Amino acid sequence: MTEVDLEIEGMTCASCALRIEKKLNRMPGVQATVNYATEKAHVVLPADVSVEDAIRTVEATGYAARTPAPPASAGDVVLDPERDPELESLRTRLTVSTVLTVPVVLMAMVPLLQFTYWQWASLALASPVVIWGALPFHRAAWTNLRHGAATMDTLISLGVLAAYAWSLWALFIGGAGEPGMTMGFTFLPMDESAAPEIYLEVASAVTVFILTGRFLEARAKRRSGEALRALAGLAAKDVTVLRDGVESVLPIERLAVGDLFVVRPGEKVATDGVVVDGASAVDTSLVTGEPVPVEVGPGDRVVGATVNAGGRLVVRASEVGADTQLARIARMVEAAQTGKAPVQRLADRVSSVFVPIVLGLSLATLVGWLVAGQEAQAAFTAAVAVLIIACPCALGLATPTALMVGTGRGAQLGILIKGPQILESTRRVDTIVLDKTGTVTTGRMSVVEVVPVGGRDGKEVLRLAGAVEHASEHPVGRAIAAAAQVDGQALPAVEAFAATGGMGVHGVVEGRAVAAGRPAWLASEWAVSDTGALDDALHLHESRGRTVVGIAVDGAMAGLVVVADAVKPGSRAAIDALRGLGLTPILLTGDNERAARSVADEVGIAEVRASVLPEQKAVAVRDLQESGRVVGMVGDGINDAAALAQADLGMAMGTGTDVAIEAADITLVRGELVSAVDAIRLSRRTLRTIKGNLFWAFAYNVAAIPLAMAGLLNPLVAGAAMAFSSVFVVTNSLRLRAFRATRLEGPATG
Repeated sequence: MTEVDLEIEGMTCASCALRIEKKLNRMPGVQATVNYATEKAHVVLPADVSVEDAIRTVEATGYAARTPAPPASAGDVVLDPERDPELESLRTRLTVSTVLTVPVVLMAMVPLLQFTYWQWASLALASPVVIWGALPFHRAAWTNLRHGAATMDTLISLGVLAAYAWSLWALFIGGAGEPGMTMGFTFLPMDESAAPEIYLEVASAVTVFILTGRFLEARAKRRSGEALRALAGLAAKDVTVLRDGVESVLPIERLAVGDLFVVRPGEKVATDGVVVDGASAVDTSLVTGEPVPVEVGPGDRVVGATVNAGGRLVVRASEVGADTQLARIARMVEAAQTGKAPVQRLADRVSSVFVPIVLGLSLATLVGWLVAGQEAQAAFTAAVAVLIIACPCALGLATPTALMVGTGRGAQLGILIKGPQILESTRRVDTIVLDKTGTVTTGRMSVVEVVPVGGRDGKEVLRLAGAVEHASEHPVGRAIAAAAQVDGQALPAVEAFAATGGMGVHGVVEGRAVAAGRPAWLASEWAVSDTGALDDALHLHESRGRTVVGIAVDGAMAGLVVVADAVKPGSRAAIDALRGLGLTPILLTGDNERAARSVADEVGIAEVRASVLPEQKAVAVRDLQESGRVVGMVGDGINDAAALAQADLGMAMGTGTDVAIEAADITLVRGELVSAVDAIRLSRRTLRTIKGNLFWAFAYNVAAIPLAMAGLLNPLVAGAAMAFSSVFVVTNSLRLRAFRATRLEGPATG
């Protein structure tokens, strides 16, 4: 079996993806999944079916397919998705159509603006909109028609062309082109001598509304590949290779397995490898999301794209290129995105049945009236009224207006929702997986407690510790120094400073010998006495997964400084609110079991999955899904990106990495867990609004079509009814502006 991803062009709705998927799956032995959001098809081919055969099948369905271009290297320029040629074309089409449509609508609706030849001015303005502005819909409708299918594009094209064709007939043949013609409202069809009305505002307004929705949709889709481009940008571009004792800088592509390379302080580790010389602390937060740097020395493994925070390292490359951990995470993100089920929009699900029914009813109306002996104009008027009353303006507005208002309100609250396909997931989610570091906790090391001994003052112990740690580059030392300066006081100078890698630091402060480091190191290397007096406090904090730094002054134990990644204020209340929405919280982290359980107990989470490697996080989410759960994921690190993409609903903290943000469905700009509560509430309410809009859009059609068939609706009244349905949809959507953020002291409801 061969697996291949194909890029698909020409899809305009989810039903297009479903049709391509069905065609591919009808090929013997082929298994295919087509994703409308990413415009890709993941195809598993048997030995006797080639990639070219699959491409030909897609093309025979009316679309274009090709194998993806080679992935961009780290040094390539990342194109701004806003400058995508297709998106630019759609933006231009929308802008021009809007400018031309506004006066057409105003002249049709405001009698004072109807000057002598206003109808011909309307025709001149509306024609480019109907012909050029709506061309994508006409083209897609024609493609679908050739393959015996009907979609939303069919509805749009029919509605626009019916209103336009009627207007042309009325202007050139029916007498509506006479000077002084004005628009009037009558509920019943006109008598035969009356001049028919024109519906150019209907044709042009429908086009503009639907173009707006398509533009918003296309812009969201074009950003789906940013996560992978951001991952590529993390990799080092150059590497300092050590050969025969000589250092030389080479492009990363020329690094081979087994090569020795040098990593200086502050530089990225070029690729995965094993340390052969040197000792340092490596900041792995870019890849793991965990805040505490890892101490490494000879024999320890390091990961590409992590940052050397301390001394000089010499590393032997073990994996390069596509075999690195960073590359594997990128592949997992892409696979998780491609593997998402195609989004089936409610309007498209029924349009394949709705359109033929409307066409049949319109034709039946025309024939029925003629058979009954009515005049041709009356018969045609009733038939056109059926088409116009079924015009999909409200259907096209149902999703984009609610989405625009909902996402706009979300942006005000620091919640960025990427597209309408995400909303359905929020309704079904029953499990919320939370990354620990940077999500439930602050993601920054800070002093949580000072435990003095022997009657010493805790502030003085912290001041001396901060002075000696101020010269250290270690994140734990920086946290202690920052805590010592919290009141703005200056720290005393340190003399004879020295650091022992992975153990601690020492120096002379105000004439006193001060050492800060592991308590065992203080006892063995510095003969510090009275270390046993703090055993209980030491064991207590270490059992909670905290980092404990012993402080010695002049050879005697002065106390302990406890450093930890503190829980964010409000995390527990936010988790209680998530539970109130019917979600089961699970803590997922790469930290050890003790640290994870300590945080879980503090915030009230019962289920914990600790010591999970970065590449295993997506697997953990998939395991939950396979057990029947619908999973939401909240994270912030690169190591969370694949899991965010794999989850049914991915939410990334805005304070996290760009990769996690791009891989997620929702971005929480404020970086507070309560935003996840609001994101789910807002998404669910927006989805309910969309469903309500669609219901009423169809309900008005179902109720009004019989009236039109019976000749009880003038086409102008049908157009007005259609406009009213649009106003109702917009008004209903605007109710989302009243959405309020969760108050943590009160209950949260969905």
